Amino acid sequence: MNASIDAVRVAGTPQGPVPVLVLTVEDEDDVVPIFIGFEEATSIARGLEAEDIGRPLTHDLLLDVMEELGGRIDRVVVSEIERRDGQGGTYIADLHVETPRGSAVIDARPSDSMALAARTNAPIEVTESVFENGRDDSDKFADLEDIREVAGEL
Repeated sequence: MNASIDAVRVAGTPQGPVPVLVLTVEDEDDVVPIFIGFEEATSIARGLEAEDIGRPLTHDLLLDVMEELGGRIDRVVVSEIERRDGQGGTYIADLHVETPRGSAVIDARPSDSMALAARTNAPIEVTESVFENGRDDSDKFADLEDIREVAGEL
């Protein structure tokens, strides 16, 4: 299923503020929210803005090295959710890369994969099972603050 990054927002939880990556899925009203860390959330937001801050950060560096070696990101696939005790879960992503030696699929965290996709406009996909098991009402996330608006406050 074709997906895209709708936003990186901050949700209030009993444990405090937590960034959430919101993926929209083509032809669907529900979204797939993925709770991530602040560093990754900020990196995704910078990638979406194509913000150049001078020296490369980790995701910029990885992309620079990959491109220097002749590779490019073909697509990102959020392929699985590993559930624990019926609560929440860990999302699994595959980074599909084209290299001079051929295609490669690299296991990656969705947050890192999305930070790279945001910088390259690489297509994003979610499997049907990820959508069905991770979907949530988009209205729950629409009013949350964007990470770029609250990053300085945290």
